[in-house]
Amino acid sequence: MKKILLTFALTLPLLSAETQHDIVIYGGTSGGIIAAIQAVKSERSVVLVSPTPYLGGLTTSGLGWTDLGSDSILGGLSRDFYTRLYLHYEKPDSWKWEERADFGNKGQGQPALNPKTNLASVFEPSVATAVFDAMLKEHGVTVVTARLDLKNGVVMDGDRILKIRTEDGRAFAGKIFIDATYEGDLLPGAGVSFTTGREANATYGETVNGIQTKGTVKNQLRDGIDPYIKPGDPASGLLPGVNPDAGGEDGEGDHRLQAYCFRMCLTDVPENLVPFEKPVGYDEAAYEILFRAIKAGHNGGFTKFDLMPNRKTDSNNTGGISNNPIGLNYGDDWDWTTLGHDERLALAKKHEHWQRGLMWTLQNHPRVPEKIRQEYSKWGLPKDEFTDNGHWPHQIYVREARRMVSDFVMNQNHCLRKEPVPQSIGLAAYTMDSHNVQRHVINGMVKNEGDIQHRIPGPYPVSYRAIVPKKASARTCWCPGASPPATWPSAPSAWNPSS
Repeated sequence: MKKILLTFALTLPLLSAETQHDIVIYGGTSGGIIAAIQAVKSERSVVLVSPTPYLGGLTTSGLGWTDLGSDSILGGLSRDFYTRLYLHYEKPDSWKWEERADFGNKGQGQPALNPKTNLASVFEPSVATAVFDAMLKEHGVTVVTARLDLKNGVVMDGDRILKIRTEDGRAFAGKIFIDATYEGDLLPGAGVSFTTGREANATYGETVNGIQTKGTVKNQLRDGIDPYIKPGDPASGLLPGVNPDAGGEDGEGDHRLQAYCFRMCLTDVPENLVPFEKPVGYDEAAYEILFRAIKAGHNGGFTKFDLMPNRKTDSNNTGGISNNPIGLNYGDDWDWTTLGHDERLALAKKHEHWQRGLMWTLQNHPRVPEKIRQEYSKWGLPKDEFTDNGHWPHQIYVREARRMVSDFVMNQNHCLRKEPVPQSIGLAAYTMDSHNVQRHVINGMVKNEGDIQHRIPGPYPVSYRAIVPKKASARTCWCPGASPPATWPSAPSAWNPSS
């Protein structure tokens, strides 16, 4: 990632306090990068304003085992991205920590490195960073690191955005504005209608939206986990993060968000391994549900070890208790989207602290059986990834946040192809998927609520009308008009103007 910083450092002094462009993109995610490159290819002046110097979002921060669904949806620049990754791994010197022949080549529904399509859907974070760096450099994209003034940063002229202002006082004027953040940070200031949380099933005629106590069967806790601090004693209070009930009936909407986590990149190569240390301020009570789950018979599957090249993993949440600190990303009167930049960074640090503590606990705590400790002790963080961040990913997985409510809202019926999708601009192919949203008491036990794994019959179209506001204006958004439980892809295939 340092290469990106060096590449664009020289552009910063050339930018005055206010600049004018055809297209202003806010958000350095994979979607923001692809949109910026396409704008240049379309001979439009463009600036990519990123709140962080670490470009690429989840694609460069650990999500290297792409939730692709089907590679048939890839075209244009997104296909170019995955082809460049494939060509990288065709070079013998790309295999530093294992032989190419020893790599299992397993991906999601297709080979990780597919010789039939010349696509690599599984890759290391540092390699994705290098590919994005090269693509941005080749097209001469102007990249600026600056955080939007979240209170007064969107300057309007009637119902159109005139310019955006950043915290350091700079302004970026344009004809078209693209919100490529995970949070939809331009939406409030632009007066664009949006929602957060879960809609009721009745809102769009769905069946897997809203509260889902009966539908949460996968990634569920085992029976018999006592919810009270002192087992069997309600007067002792509930364990941290456990609600007394689900907060409503199944299918009703609520304010809650599905859980976030970091996609940890792990390795078991001793020469490239940084061991997990006991976090400063470690609190054993934060892992009480883990201990009780193990006692109830949960004896494995506390994180995924999906292998990337060079004996590294994309380690996502899995099972009833894993990398997701469920409920940490919202409260009764706030959620991730309502926080300021520094508050989000602080909350992301809490997630990191909990996940590092989870790994240390699985490797070292005496209440964890020795067999589990031995299994997990061989894993650590790779020395050659995220070298300026303690080998930890830069971007937390913001699985959902603000969602624009446009004239057309993608919902379950469109994903299942039961209703037509007008003005298609691309295809999506991943299943409708929500991680757990809360823990609550049911029948005297702790249970998870909110996990949805609803299969789709195949790729489905995405409407242009779902990514523009209700009024036609110089605004567009990467946070589509969509209804959960769809988790929109983090890879650059998400919205590709050239596909």
